[in-house]
Amino acid sequence: MCTVCGCHQDHKHGHDHRRDDGHGSDVHFGQGEAGTTVPGMSQTRLIQLETDILAKNRSYADRNRTLLAEQGVAALNLVSSPGSGKTALLVETLKRIGGAFPAAVIEGDQQTSNDADRIRATGAPAIQVNTGKGCHLDAHMVGHALHKLPLEEGGILFIENVGNLVCPSGFDLGETARVVILSVTEGEDKPLKYPDIFAGSDLLILNKTDLLPHLDFCVGTAVGNARRINPRIQVLQVSARTGQGLDGWLDWLDSLRAEGAQVIRPGTRT
Repeated sequence: MCTVCGCHQDHKHGHDHRRDDGHGSDVHFGQGEAGTTVPGMSQTRLIQLETDILAKNRSYADRNRTLLAEQGVAALNLVSSPGSGKTALLVETLKRIGGAFPAAVIEGDQQTSNDADRIRATGAPAIQVNTGKGCHLDAHMVGHALHKLPLEEGGILFIENVGNLVCPSGFDLGETARVVILSVTEGEDKPLKYPDIFAGSDLLILNKTDLLPHLDFCVGTAVGNARRINPRIQVLQVSARTGQGLDGWLDWLDSLRAEGAQVIRPGTRT
């Protein structure tokens, strides 16, 4: 459990890829019933804190989901590590949408409004949410931002989460779908190192594919690792810089928009 914001590693997915590889001196703090360690706090107490925090967040997420459903708006929770090209992809997406349907953005960062300014330059309405020391958005933050945005029926709300492959994984924002973005400049083993974020995502976008000729990155290995964690995850290969794969991404958005906010991500039904 994070001692700053209370976020957690979701141990409920049941994905444990540790093995006895002969490195007996390795130190693991992610063991035990709670799946994490905080000095001076028992596993039982950690589980209780996690349960309380997530229950409160879930109540806010349900409110967000109800509001979005009433407005007929589909919401995407975009998650990635810093530098994956998440904002560049979003900017190019908004340019290509070009007013064909309503779109709005919630931008999450610890500090600055740099990304929201880039989004507003496309003509799309955007609200910046600065989390301070917090390492992810939560449903309460998103709820506040929702009331400041023009949400139109048949539109899409893009929620760009704080750059982080760990902390956003356990926090439902009331989204319709979660999209994890992985740059080909990152390792193929990212899904195995950070399984929870991939286990809870509906779509994996492999971004910056224009760089593949210059990198030692195997797309098949990366996709295979993602599907070891989440067999149902869909995959798109995209380059925001060259436009490769963006038509498929826009088709995916059209399909989601057609379904509207009636689609509820599987992990949010409990």
